[in-house]
Amino acid sequence: MDDHTIAMRDRADFRAARFKAFFSDVLAFLLGQRNDLLSYDEVREKLHIGGPIYRGMKTVQVEQIVGSVNRYRDFDRAFLPTQDHTADRWQKINRAFYKEVSLPPVMLYKVGDAYFVVDGNHRVSVAREKGQEFIDAEVRECAVRVPFTPDVRPEDLEILGERVNFLERTALDKLRPGAEIEVTILGGYERLLEHIAVHKCFMGIDWQRDIGDEEAVTHWYDTVYLPLVEAIHKTGVIERFPARTESDLYLWVIDHQHYLRESQPGITPEQAAEHFVKMLGERKDLGIE
Repeated sequence: MDDHTIAMRDRADFRAARFKAFFSDVLAFLLGQRNDLLSYDEVREKLHIGGPIYRGMKTVQVEQIVGSVNRYRDFDRAFLPTQDHTADRWQKINRAFYKEVSLPPVMLYKVGDAYFVVDGNHRVSVAREKGQEFIDAEVRECAVRVPFTPDVRPEDLEILGERVNFLERTALDKLRPGAEIEVTILGGYERLLEHIAVHKCFMGIDWQRDIGDEEAVTHWYDTVYLPLVEAIHKTGVIERFPARTESDLYLWVIDHQHYLRESQPGITPEQAAEHFVKMLGERKDLGIE
């Protein structure tokens, strides 16, 4: 294939990629979704990530690259070009693929199981458009306190940030390694912090001494949160809400308990969970679930 033919194909490939990006934006708009590439700076700010620590050369799956340090406005979620000014650079990289020219590795930041481009955005874009599954990369890893996967979207960052704040204030992940508290309701983690604060207050009254933060957190988790979550699982109610977590249901049941206490002051969280399930069953029977 001569240079003129390759140049024509480069331009055609870029136009095709731009059209795909436009179509993806329209589809995302119609579905009420965002099609943005993740911004590393926004993720760093909201999730308080640490590092980066050099991890050396790695072979990285292209689909795990979901963001960029400084070019996140030039590409969409699938790394399709969204700006015409990227054409020249994009086409040069594309030409290297046609000529089978070896390209230098890209530079990436690793956050959880996802990656952000430090250098090599156009190489990632072309590689993904060509269907390349893996890419060579120089990787630096950034510590993150919450699970971070390639399917995280910009709209997920707010709730993930709340989760990070919850863990920073409670240190529950260190006090109870393996503890999984995942809330999908905005403001839910702040409500959990309020529960712990109230629990700490009552512990001090009952035990007639000052209660430390760590003691309050572990006692709340062991004697309030876990027993109620176990009761929720026993009722089977969690199966009725596949898009919700056990922590979401914990909050719902606690709210239900507070409501029931107006007429039944001594009701326990476990009894509230049973009543909550019974109420849902009645709503199902009435066809208003």
